[in-house]
Amino acid sequence: MTDDDKTPRPPARPLRLAAGALAGLVSGFAAIAVAEPVSAAVRPQAGPVIAVGGAAIDRTPAAVKEWAVRNFGTDDKLVLQLGILVVLALFAVVLGIAVLRFRRAGAAGVLVFGAVGVAAAATRPDTRGFSDTLPSLLGACAGAVLLYVLAGRLELRRAGTPATAGAPVADWDRRGFVVAASAAALASAGAGALGRSLSGAGGRSAVASRDRLVLPTPASPASPVPRGAGLRIPGAVPFVTPNSSFYRVDTALVVPEVDATAWRLRIHGTGVTRPLTLSFDDLLRCELIERDITLTCVSNEVGGPYVGNARWTGVRLAQVLAECGVRPPSKGGPADQLVARSVDGMTIGSPVEDVMDGRDALLALGMNGEPLPFDHGFPVRMVVPGLYGFVSACKWITDIELTTFDAYDPYWVRRGWARKAPVKTQSRIDTPKPFARPKTGTVMVAGVAWAQHRGIDEVEVRVDDGPWQQARLAAEDSRDTWRQWSFPWQATKGGHTLTVRATDRTGRVQTEQRTRTVPDGASGRHSVVVTVE
Repeated sequence: MTDDDKTPRPPARPLRLAAGALAGLVSGFAAIAVAEPVSAAVRPQAGPVIAVGGAAIDRTPAAVKEWAVRNFGTDDKLVLQLGILVVLALFAVVLGIAVLRFRRAGAAGVLVFGAVGVAAAATRPDTRGFSDTLPSLLGACAGAVLLYVLAGRLELRRAGTPATAGAPVADWDRRGFVVAASAAALASAGAGALGRSLSGAGGRSAVASRDRLVLPTPASPASPVPRGAGLRIPGAVPFVTPNSSFYRVDTALVVPEVDATAWRLRIHGTGVTRPLTLSFDDLLRCELIERDITLTCVSNEVGGPYVGNARWTGVRLAQVLAECGVRPPSKGGPADQLVARSVDGMTIGSPVEDVMDGRDALLALGMNGEPLPFDHGFPVRMVVPGLYGFVSACKWITDIELTTFDAYDPYWVRRGWARKAPVKTQSRIDTPKPFARPKTGTVMVAGVAWAQHRGIDEVEVRVDDGPWQQARLAAEDSRDTWRQWSFPWQATKGGHTLTVRATDRTGRVQTEQRTRTVPDGASGRHSVVVTVE
C-alpha cells in the first residue's frame, strides 16, 4: 500500500449536503408527527396542516377557489394538503442545508413554520383559543430541537490524523448521524401512529351514535317517485343520486364527526322571543317529513356535475322558528337573515322570508332512507329548496342566529359572493358526451333540467344553428326536483353541436348569456360537440 492510500481524504461535500437536507426532512416530519397526538387530544381541526390549509382557503380569492373546484373537483382539499406538505418539505430541506453553517439560526427556522401554524389556528373562525395553537407550537419546538441535535452530528470535526500537508483532516460523524436520524424517524412514525389512533378513538363515539340511529317513520312521507320520472337511457344519470355519488363542495379539510348524543342546536337572535336549545332527541320527537329535493352548488359551471337529487328526512325549519316566536319580514318580523353556524365555524346566511314562505325548508336528519352521512352533515344539516347551497345548506349545523343582512355578512358574502342566490334555470346534456363519435341514425340525446321551487315546463334541443326542437320531458316528481328529458336525434354524418335550453314554470327561458359562477351562480346554455360517423 502506498503512502497516498493511507492519506485521509476530505469529506465529500455532496454527501454532507444530502445529509443536511435529510436532517431537515426528518425534523419537519417529526414536527408534524408530534403535532398529531396533540391535535388528537385538542381536536383534529387544530393540526398544523389543517389549520394552515383552512387559513389558506379563507384567504384565497374566489377566482382561485373556482379554478380549484373546476380542475380538481372534490379532490381540491387533498391537493391543497399535499401542496402544503410539499412546501413544508422544501422549507425543511432549505433549513437542513442552512444548519451546516448556521446551526442555531437554521434550527430556529423550524419555529417560523410553527408560528405560521399558531397564527392560522388562532385566527380560524372556529378557534378555541390557546388550546388550538398547542399542536403547531409543540410540534415546531420538537422539530427545532431535533434539527439542532442532528446538526451537531453534521459538524466538521478534526479527525486527528495528519494529512500530507501536516494539517488534521476535518470530517463529520456519519455513523452517529445515521443512528440519530433513524431513531428520530422511527419515533416520529410512532408518534404519528399514536395520533391517528387517538383521532380514530375520538370519532368512534360519533360513528357509534350514527350506527345505532334508526330514523322514525316520517309523519309526512314523500310521494312515490312517479313512473317514468327516471329515464332508462344509457348515459343518463339516475333520478335519485346515491349518497356515495352525491357531490360534496365545502371548506372542511377534516370532515367533522359529531356525536349525535352530545349535539345541540341553539336558536337565538333578533325577533326570537323564546330562545331554544335543541338536542337530537328533541328533533326526533318533532313531526318528521320526507321530501325529494334537488340541491345545486353555486360553483357548478354550466353543464357541471355539482347538482344532485335525494330524498331528505327532517323537521320543518319554519315550524321550529315559529316555536321560537320568529316571524318573517312579510308578517312584521324584525330579522330578514338567518345565519346558520357549523361546528367547523362556517357561517351561511339565508333569507328568513324564503325559509318561512311554505317551501319544504328542512333541518335534515336523513338522506335517501338512512341517517345523514358524515360527509353530508351528520347529525343535522339545512336543506332549502330553490336556493344555492352557499346561502342555505349549512352542514354540521350547531347554531341559528336571527339577524339582518345589514348587520352581518356571512363567510361567502365577505368573499365577494351574493347575499341572496336563488337557483337559476339550468339544463344539461348527459349523453352523448362531448367529443363522442356516435353512428348515423337515431341517437338518443338526454339529460336533466332544474329550476328548484319553480319547476321545469319545457326543454328544447338545437342541432348546430337549426331551429329549437322540443324534447320529451320525463314525469315530474315535484317542482323542487330536477326533471329528466330526452330527444331522438336523426344524426347525419359529420361534426355537430348540440345545445339545450329549459323553460321554467314562470315562463322564463334559460338565458344564453354566459356568466361566471361568482357572485350568484353560472348562467348560459350547455352544448356538446360530437362527430357522427
